[in-house]
Amino acid sequence: MRVRTFLISVGLCLSVLVAPVSNVNALEVKVAPAGWAYIYATGVSVQSPATPRAYATNIDRKSTFVPTYNNVPQIAKESIQSAIDIWSENFISAVPINVSVAWTKSPDDSILASASAKNVFANFAGAPDKTLYYASALANALAGKDLDPSEPELEINVTSDAAWYYGLDGKCPFNKYDLVSVILHEMAHGLGFMSGSYYDPATKVGRIVQPTPFDAYTQLPDGRRLVDMPSPSLETGTAITSTLYWTGENGVKANNGVKPLLYTPARYEFGSSVSHLDEKTFSGSAENAVMTPNLSAGEVFHLPGAIVLGMFADLRLKPPAGKAYALPGPVQNIRALVGDKSAIIKFDPPADFRFSQIENYEIENLVTNEIVNANESPVTISGLKNGIKYTFSVKAKNSAGSSEATKSNQVIPQSAWKSTVIDPNADAKYIAVANYIGKPTIAYSDSKNGDLKLATFSNNKWSLKTIDGDTDSAGKTLNNVAGNISICTSAIGKINYLHIFYTDLTNKDLKYALYNGKSWKYETVDGNGLVAQDYKEVDRVRGASDVSVSNACAIANNTVQVFYRDESQGILLGAVKENGKWKYEIVDGDKDTENRTTGDVAFHLKALAVKGNINLIYDSVKGFDSDRNVTKGEVRYATRSSSSNLDWEYKTLDLPTERIYATGYDVSILNSAKGLEMGWFTATGFTYPNPDQVRYQDLNGNSIISVKAEQFGTISSPISVTDKKVLFSCELRLCAINKSDKSVNLISKDNLQSGSQGNWLTVNKIQNVVAGISGKLTLLKP
Repeated sequence: MRVRTFLISVGLCLSVLVAPVSNVNALEVKVAPAGWAYIYATGVSVQSPATPRAYATNIDRKSTFVPTYNNVPQIAKESIQSAIDIWSENFISAVPINVSVAWTKSPDDSILASASAKNVFANFAGAPDKTLYYASALANALAGKDLDPSEPELEINVTSDAAWYYGLDGKCPFNKYDLVSVILHEMAHGLGFMSGSYYDPATKVGRIVQPTPFDAYTQLPDGRRLVDMPSPSLETGTAITSTLYWTGENGVKANNGVKPLLYTPARYEFGSSVSHLDEKTFSGSAENAVMTPNLSAGEVFHLPGAIVLGMFADLRLKPPAGKAYALPGPVQNIRALVGDKSAIIKFDPPADFRFSQIENYEIENLVTNEIVNANESPVTISGLKNGIKYTFSVKAKNSAGSSEATKSNQVIPQSAWKSTVIDPNADAKYIAVANYIGKPTIAYSDSKNGDLKLATFSNNKWSLKTIDGDTDSAGKTLNNVAGNISICTSAIGKINYLHIFYTDLTNKDLKYALYNGKSWKYETVDGNGLVAQDYKEVDRVRGASDVSVSNACAIANNTVQVFYRDESQGILLGAVKENGKWKYEIVDGDKDTENRTTGDVAFHLKALAVKGNINLIYDSVKGFDSDRNVTKGEVRYATRSSSSNLDWEYKTLDLPTERIYATGYDVSILNSAKGLEMGWFTATGFTYPNPDQVRYQDLNGNSIISVKAEQFGTISSPISVTDKKVLFSCELRLCAINKSDKSVNLISKDNLQSGSQGNWLTVNKIQNVVAGISGKLTLLKP
C-alpha cells in the first residue's frame, strides 16, 4: 500500500483564503482551510513485524474523541474506534475532538481513505507561536476551548470497497489492508503532523502557504528553518527537495539524540514530501515506521511510536528562533491611536518577518526619547499628558541588529469619560435601555451565570434584579438566557408595562417577559414550535427555527410587536400580539418582488414606533466568503402604519459601490426633532473584513454622512445614534462622533467584549453611555 498525504491541495495552495474568526481587536484569530490526506494502495504485499496495541479494559484517556458516522458499517466501526482509542491515550486535550467519518465510494480505486484537519488556526490565545497555523484539534487543545464549534476537528472518508482487514489483533493478511493502521496514520496528520509547504514541478518554485509548527521544527543542514525560507522562491523549492531534519528536542531525544530525517526525495512527491519520516531510515523500525510515506498490504502499526509522540510534544512548545542572516526590514503600517494619558501603537511586522528572526520591537517616544521594548503589536505607551502632541517610531530587532525606524502619525491623547460600575458581577455583553415610569432602566445579560438582569435608577442609586435564568418556577427557566435583548414600554390607563424580549440560547427560542409594575409574566414567543417552516410558506405559525440571533420590539397603538431573525432560513420574521395570541409573519428576506429582498437579513436589527408607525432598520447580506465574512451587504428600512403584513413599505438605505465593499455590520435608529435618524458601518477594500467608516443619515432626505476615525482604531459594534452624537466601538473601546463638526471623542479607556452592545441613557438629565466595560456593567458620564 502506498500512502500519499495531500496536506494542501493544489487549488488551495494557489489561492488560500485566510480570514479572522473575530473581526476586531489586536488578537485576531486567523483561520484557513486545511488540506485533505489521501491514502493510496499500490498492490504491493509485505509481511512486516506488527506492533499491536495491548488492549486494556479501562482506557487511560487523555482526550475525548467524539465520532460521527455516515454510512459506516458496524463491522468497520470497531476498527475505527480502536484507532481513535489509541490516540485518546496519547493526545492530550481538555476540549472534545469531533471526528466525522464517512464510508464512501472513491472516484479513484487506489484511494483507501482520506482525512483533513478541516481548518488550521493562528494568532489565538494559547498559541505557542502566534504566527504559525495549528491543526484544529491541536489549536483547541492549546487554546483550551473550541475555536470553531460549528465544524468538526477531523474529517475522514473511508473507501467502502477496499480490501479491509477489520481485526484488532495485528494479524493482517498480506492481501488485506489493516484499517486500524490506516486510520491511525491519517489521524496523526489531522492532529498536526503536517507541513504547509508546496512545490510547483513546472517552475521548481517552493512556497510555505500557511506555515505550521511542523515547518518551524523542520531544518536545513545549514541550520535555517524551513518556515524562514523566502516564499515563494526557487530557494525554497530546492530546500524541500533536499535534506531536511526534525529539530524539536523531544523528537530528537526519542531518536537517541539524532535529528530524525524527513522524507524529501529529489523528485517532489505531492503529499509525501516533507510531511513524513524518511522511508529508508525508518521503514524497518517497527513502531516508528507508522509515519513513513509507504505502507504495504499486510503491514500493521497500532502504536504512534516514540518519535511521533516526541514530535507531537514539540508541536505544543514554542519553536526556538532560527538564525538571522541580515537586518530585518522596516515595520509596516504603523499607527498611533488616541488613548487617555496614553497611546496605542499598532504596526505590522516587516515584509521579511518569516525569515528575519525578529526578537522584539523597540518603540521610541520621539518627544520624550523614552524607549519601550515589546514582543508584538499593539503596544500601549502610558504616562503621557492629555492634549500634548506625540509621535513615535518603531524598529524591528534581531541578533544582527535593528531595522530602520518607521515613524508614526502624530497623536494627541485625550480624557475619557468618568466611569461608574453598576453591576460588577455581570459582563453586560447584551443590553437594552428604556425609561420606565420616569426611571432609567437597563436590561442586560450575565454571561457567566446565563441570566437576564435588570438595573433601575431611583433615588440616585441603582437597584439590581435577576429577571430570568435563575429558576425554573413561575414561568422562568434555568436555561442560558444571556443573549440579545430588546426593551419597550407602554401604558394602558394607569398601568405602565415593561416589555423585555430576550433569547434562550439553550433552546434557540425567543422569550418574552412582561412587567405590570407589580409582577412578571413569562412566555415563549417563537422557536418552540413543532417544525421549522420554509421561507416560501406565506401562512406562518409558531416554528422550530433558531430565532436567537437578533430581536427588536416596538409598540404602536398599544399593540405589542416584535421582529427577529430566523437563522434557519435567513429571513426576518415578525410576531404581533392580538387578543392575547401571537400572529406571525414574514417581513423580508423571502422574495425579490414588492421591493423586498432575497438577501440573508437581520443579523443586526432595530425597531422604533413613532406616531403609530413601525420603523425597522436591518442589514441584508448578499454574499459571504468561505469564512462567513460579508462580501456584499446592504442596509434596509421597512415601515408600516398598521399591524397588517400587507402594509409594509421597503427602502434600501445603503448598498455597495465601487468604493464601498460592504455595508451594515450593525445598525441604529432614533426619532429626533429632525425625524428618523439612522446609523450603520461600511467597509472599503483596504480594511475588509473590518469596517472603516461610520455612516449616519436622517430619513428626511439629507445625504449620508461618512466619518472615519483612523486615529482611534478599528471600528466595530456597537453603534448608537442620538441627535448630536454617534456612539461606536473603536479598538474595543467606546468613542463618539460629534455631528456638529465630525470630531471624535474617546468615551471609555478600558475595553469591552468583541460584539458587545452599548447605548445612550439619560440619567439626571445628563446623556450618559452604558456598556459592559472590562466585564462589568458600567455607566460612562461626560
